[in-house]
Parts: sequence; C-alpha cells; structure tokens
Amino acid sequence: MEYTIRPCTPADLDKLVQLCAQHAAYEQASYDPQGKKEKLHALLFTGHRPLHCLMVETAGLVIGYATYTFDVSTWDAAPFVYLDCLYIEEAFRNYGIGRVLMEQVKAAGEQQYCVNMQWQTPDFNEHAIRFYKRLGATDKNKVRFTLPLNTTA
Repeated sequence: MEYTIRPCTPADLDKLVQLCAQHAAYEQASYDPQGKKEKLHALLFTGHRPLHCLMVETAGLVIGYATYTFDVSTWDAAPFVYLDCLYIEEAFRNYGIGRVLMEQVKAAGEQQYCVNMQWQTPDFNEHAIRFYKRLGATDKNKVRFTLPLNTTA
C-alpha cells in the first residue's frame, strides 16, 4: 500500500475533526466536535503552536493522524515527547503505517533532545498494546485521572 505521511495543513482540519470523532468512538469515549476545528487551528497554526500533527494520506484520502506535544519530566529533569493520539481508519490498519508514525514522532523527540516518548491507550485496546510491545515499549501500572476545570475557553 502506498501512502504519504505529511504535516497537517489548515485544509485538513475538517477531516481531522472527523478522525478525532472516530478515534473517540473506538476508545469508547465521548467527543463533541463543536468548535474543535477552530480550537485545533489555534493550537496547530497560530502563536506558540503547542500541538504537532501528522496526517496519513493514500490515493488522495486522509486515513489517519498522529498528534504529539513536548513536555518536561521532573524526575528526569529533561523534556519528553508525548504522543497524544494515533489513529488509522480500520480498513487501513496492519500495513505498517502505525509503526512509521511512531518512528516519525520518535524522531521529532530526538531532534528536540527528549529523553523518552510517552503515550497511553485504554487497557481494553489489546491490539494496540500488542503493537506497542512489539515496538519494544513497556507499560506502567498507573491510573490516569481527569479533573474538569472551570474555564471560559
């Protein structure tokens, strides 16, 4: 299968929002697309640009994405790259695209002198867990919490 991995452009944002909705459904999470296009535009293309996004395209169709950020580890006293999302539409899985996306995010982290790459997946996503372990990743026994904050944004 031939495909291209390229940086996200503003023209990709409608499809990115659709892929985010598909990704959320796959992970059994809620997702409200309202206002996401505008917010993603601000995060990806204006000001500080804290979010980075790669798009996967084949035959003129966008079929997946990966997003990542850079953060700092207090324990390591060094930066790390955080893979926030990686999603490929079901019909296009098992072609090695996920591995290439992981390699590109890893390379971005290495360019920024990050000490490691971190990410998470739901514990029921056994396919992804097997994939990550095949890459040589190890899991950590932690529970992730989310606390809503009162904001007007």
